[in-house]
Amino acid sequence: MKIALIGYGRMGKMIESIIKDNGTHEIVFVATSKNINELTPNHFTDCNAVIDFSIPTAVLANAKIVLAAGKPHIIGTTGWYDKMEELKNLCSKQNGCIVYGSNFSTGVNLFFLMNDFIAKLMKTQKKYHVFIEETHHTQKKDSPSGTAITLANSILENRSWMNEWTNSTELTDKDADETKLAIISNRDGDAIGEHVVTYYSENDSIQIAHEAFDRKGFAEGSIVAAEWALNKKGFFSFREVVKEMFENAE
Repeated sequence: MKIALIGYGRMGKMIESIIKDNGTHEIVFVATSKNINELTPNHFTDCNAVIDFSIPTAVLANAKIVLAAGKPHIIGTTGWYDKMEELKNLCSKQNGCIVYGSNFSTGVNLFFLMNDFIAKLMKTQKKYHVFIEETHHTQKKDSPSGTAITLANSILENRSWMNEWTNSTELTDKDADETKLAIISNRDGDAIGEHVVTYYSENDSIQIAHEAFDRKGFAEGSIVAAEWALNKKGFFSFREVVKEMFENAE
């Protein structure tokens, strides 16, 4: 498979390295900060799929170009979710394929599915309060993380008395308002990424957690998404891709 990259930062370079080492695919085009504003559909003529780890403000413009070229667009960038409906409508109008994810680690997406399951079990359990804590490196630009927001949205969908999440850097307000879901964001050194969901009552606490040991899993997941997206039409989350993979594993 021939792959084009949009964004040549840490993730873009890691994807390139994995593909070179594996020898199963080929990078045919790379859009960097120097040429990203000059992209046209012609830049993607020779590829089968496009993997985008650029910046949030460029995602919508990138998608218009990639979909116009008739290629699947794999979006690993976070921080653009206020444009979700606009992007979904664009994908439908172009009859294209987009796979997006707040996190492309297979393990994290299994964690999402576990979070979905527990959130449904807890949907009537008001005696259990809940909060999310996430830790990332100091250079991470968005806070809270896209992964934490994905976790939060699933919980909010299942707790009718909660209506929004709030972001802070400490736990002091975790139970100040039962209508709000606290996300505590820590920025520490070069931390890859850790997320913990905690339900607690007067009697006990229940936690699920995921910790990334390196960034390779994120890069590998985006390549898996590109492989999956070939000949697909529609707007998909990577969580849906992972769920299908595991359900069909037998």
